[in-house]
Amino acid sequence: MSTTAKISTAAGGGKAENAPLVYFANPDNPMGSWWDADSIVSFARALPETTLLILDEAYCETAPAGSAPPADALIDLPNVLRMRTFSKAYGLAGARVGYAFGTPETVLAFDKIRNHFGMPRLSTEAALAALADQAYLKDVVSRIVSARERIAAIATTNGLAPLASATNFVALDCGRDGTHARAIVDGLMQHGVFIRMPGVAPLNRCIRVSTGLPADMDLFEDVLPKVLKSL
Repeated sequence: MSTTAKISTAAGGGKAENAPLVYFANPDNPMGSWWDADSIVSFARALPETTLLILDEAYCETAPAGSAPPADALIDLPNVLRMRTFSKAYGLAGARVGYAFGTPETVLAFDKIRNHFGMPRLSTEAALAALADQAYLKDVVSRIVSARERIAAIATTNGLAPLASATNFVALDCGRDGTHARAIVDGLMQHGVFIRMPGVAPLNRCIRVSTGLPADMDLFEDVLPKVLKSL
């Protein structure tokens, strides 16, 4: 079945269930998969007007071109809110800066729950500076892509199956079950390598390895075969 057919079926199900809200992460966490922009737009426009679509685009900066709809593609839909963050590609996780965009009346609904002290001055200044430095962002994304490729190569060499990723991590299918994947996570931790894994079956047969600096990748490459051998 084509991507468009699958995603249209999901939208049709939203009509049948009269869902008040649909949460959609593109790219996805924890698996790293993604949809193309045309499919996202078709899905959004197929939803009932009474269903609010939260489109989580936290990893959009690290995704391939054409995976995120243009900024104005859904701006006419009052039931769509697109969420983004500076915590991923921009590297400002500690600043806790995020933003949403949609129609004015929908965005203004945040005023009902807004903290009246607003965002810290330092965080907002850091976010503005990050937006202005697109050359740095381009360099970071390039290094993320290189690290993803190396993680995939290390996994393949060790008999694990890397999933295609549009994020700053790679999900690796360990080929068995959650117990086995957890043993790999714990084994790597004993060697100073911290990774994560999905918590729900059947996704928990995978582990999730974040991209890092060359030294981090060297350590992962050295330790992974030792952990697998010990199991």
